[in-house]
Parts: sequence; structure tokens; C-alpha cells
Amino acid sequence: MNKIKMIVMCIFSLFTMSAAVTFAAEDPPAKLRLRDPVATTGAQKVVDKDPTTGMELIFVKGGCYKMGSTVLSDEKPVHDVCVSDFSIGKFEVTQGQYAAVMGSNPSGFSQCGADCPVEQVSWNDAQAFITKLNAKSGRQYRLPTEAEWEYAAQSGGKDEKWAGTNDEAELGKYAWYDKNSEKKTHRGGLKKKNGLGIHDMSGNVWEWCQDWYNEAYYEDSPKDNPPGPDIGEKRVLRGGSWNDVDNYARAAYRLWVVPGGRYGIVGFRLVLPPK
Repeated sequence: MNKIKMIVMCIFSLFTMSAAVTFAAEDPPAKLRLRDPVATTGAQKVVDKDPTTGMELIFVKGGCYKMGSTVLSDEKPVHDVCVSDFSIGKFEVTQGQYAAVMGSNPSGFSQCGADCPVEQVSWNDAQAFITKLNAKSGRQYRLPTEAEWEYAAQSGGKDEKWAGTNDEAELGKYAWYDKNSEKKTHRGGLKKKNGLGIHDMSGNVWEWCQDWYNEAYYEDSPKDNPPGPDIGEKRVLRGGSWNDVDNYARAAYRLWVVPGGRYGIVGFRLVLPPK
């Protein structure tokens, strides 16, 4: 484990101890508010809306791209990956959507409102939400794989350092992070969308991926739809949060946490494979 990752994990530990005092374990269910339909065209259109929660989905045409980076050891080597078509949440799963399915809102930032991302949810909590939502909707939602997440964040596999931009001076227009967040989450859609029309893939809250974490996985990753390691102890998080510096919001940055961990900087978004 390199020094940067050790520092990040220490930050997680300190934040968790603080969150245990600051954040309520469970808040009353938030009133669900569905967003107004949006006018869209071309590749950025919202192609679907979940019938149970109103969650908006963006269609992502599959393709091949260069996954990873040369910055950190577990982002190497940069390698060819191809992903199939899928749809992904235009926004992170919100407090209102989570409460509508689960009957409660665990978020420490509940005062932010129903349209703000749910947090204080573990990977296991996300799986429970998916199971209930699939039963209600008759669909097959799941968490994105790392390969799908990075492809979508980079506007369809483009050479983007952050979701939507390569310009550090422009990052604040796309992401809520430590320089502009005022130490809290924010409603989805207030920042600019990336090239696919997706919001907040850099910043706001870290997002769970389906994959187990393995530092050396990229060395042997299959080219087509890599599913991640078969076994592991920790699950992957992507995207950075309101509490993190710009480096952690990079599209290629990988973080890992035990599946039962709950933090006020961690949420998730869903994908829906084609029928």
C-alpha cells in the first residue's frame, strides 16, 4: 500500500469517529420529490425513469477505452477495456429515493433535503436497497463495475482527468470538493454535467462500485466487461467527495472500504443493463 493510500485510509478512520458523534444513525423518512421532466436531445437524453422512485437514467453506449492512469500504482497499467451498453443514474441515489424504498433515511446531512445524495450507507446497505427496488420495479438494477463507472465518468471513455474536464481551474464548475463544498453535501444537478449528461461523478459523495478491490487487478484484467476480482475483503469506491482534495476526485482514482462501512462521505448510484 503506498503512502498516499495510507493517508486516505487514516482520513476515513478519523472521519468515521467524528461521524459517529455528528451524524444521526437514522432520520425520519424524507418526503419523496420527483424531478420535473427534462428536455433532452441526442446522446445526453434521459432515456428512462424508474417507475418506483422517479430515478432518471442516462443511456451510455458501450465502447472501448484506456482504463487507469500512470499516477498511482493501483491505477497501472493503463490498459484496454471494452464495456457493453448500459444506463446509469443521472444523479447519485437521493435521500428521498432511498427513503421511498427502505422506509428510512440514514443520512447525516438529512437537512440538505430529499434531492441530496443519500450517505451513511454501506455497500451492504446499497445491496439491500437494490434488492427491494428490483422487487418493486421488476428491473435488474445493480452497482456499476469499476470499468463501467470510469467509462461513464470520462464521458464515454474520453481522456478526462475528472468527470467532464481536464482543467483543474474548471473543476469547481463540475464538482463539490473540499475547496467549494462548505463541508457538506449538495443537491444533485447544481454543478455542470459531464459529456454524457451525468452529474456529480467527481465529488459530492464517494460512490460504491460492485467490485472487490485488488491493487494488482489491472495487471490481469480481462478486456471485455471486467467484473473485478472473484474474492476480496474490501469493495471499491470511486469519485471523491465534498471532503476531499481534487486528486481523489480523479476519474481513475481507486479507494477501498470494508463492505459494512458507513460514512457521511459515501453514497452510490445505480446502473441498469439492457434488457
